[in-house]
Amino acid sequence: MDLSGGRRASLSLCGRLRGAPPFQYSPDHVAGKGGRPDPSEISFPGCSCHSASCVASICSCLRYGENYNSLCMSSERNELDFFKPIFECNTMCHCGELCQNRVIQRGLQFRLEVFKTAKKGWGLHTLEFIPKGRFVCEYAGEILGFKEACRRMQLQTPSDPNYIIALKEHLCDGQIMETFVDPTYIGNVGRFLNHSCEPNLFMIPVRVDSMVPKLALFADRDICANEELTYDYSGRYHNFLPVKVQANLQQGEESKKPCYCGTKMCTGFLPFDSSLFRNDVRSHNEETL
Repeated sequence: MDLSGGRRASLSLCGRLRGAPPFQYSPDHVAGKGGRPDPSEISFPGCSCHSASCVASICSCLRYGENYNSLCMSSERNELDFFKPIFECNTMCHCGELCQNRVIQRGLQFRLEVFKTAKKGWGLHTLEFIPKGRFVCEYAGEILGFKEACRRMQLQTPSDPNYIIALKEHLCDGQIMETFVDPTYIGNVGRFLNHSCEPNLFMIPVRVDSMVPKLALFADRDICANEELTYDYSGRYHNFLPVKVQANLQQGEESKKPCYCGTKMCTGFLPFDSSLFRNDVRSHNEETL
């Protein structure tokens, strides 16, 4: 069965989605309540490279360096510059459609399958080998404003799955850019990915046509066929959490859900961000989102 409604032939379903709440499949972000700008808007001017593929020395989209090499995350992005922004060539660019700086926008390139796990509900695995560094899928859904994200979080019961991701990007001027993505009702295959304390995927924000980031998931290592695909919900890959946050991740408050990843480094509980439960305290105006 093709879950994507014919949009992506490489996404299938193992068995039937019994007990799963219905959702509308969308390969890309869509505008949700309070979210802005509209993720479908094209606001970047694009490069003026009249070539089949762009190079970092002359392309304006590659001003922070090369992003990809043979469809893989560039090895030039080491630990020191991993946080540099990634901009792909976009709709307004003059380069060819096969430009090496066009990866996320090509969509799924591997055959993936949704399946039922023993303890974690639904999961996602690959039906073929995925090399280290390759793009696997996006985490796409409704782009929400902070207030709407808080409202949805506070309506959840302990038994409800939480799909909302709060992306916080720290800018060089000290400001924090926040993006809230919810694929609960409208989303793509990324909504089926489970958490792991030792994941095989890592998430990076990638921008194509506008400042609304695509949450792109790449292979952290070679991934074998039929292996479950996972990422760290806390975003700790290549990140360093404050000591207080690390301690909270290991506390067993009743509000937290148990983690069943089964890895040696398992913290015992799923990551928990309490900021969406405190909508009365904000350090900035939501108009800046």
